[in-house]
Amino acid sequence: MNNKEAGQNSTAWRCAQCSGPLEQGKVTVSYLGNDFPVQELKCPKCGLVLITEELALGKMAEVEQNLEDK
Repeated sequence: MNNKEAGQNSTAWRCAQCSGPLEQGKVTVSYLGNDFPVQELKCPKCGLVLITEELALGKMAEVEQNLEDK
């Protein structure tokens, strides 16, 4: 997925696979057999989801660590 300048709204993001505009939508994230429904940017045409660096290194890393510590 291609990024326009930071700070712009979700219409600035386009899908790298099919070039469609990304839209906010419900996505299910799975890790170690646990499913987490979240709202993320995704392509309504092909379903590709944008996982930002901030999300991957922030909240997702925190959840992974908590699940692995159990």
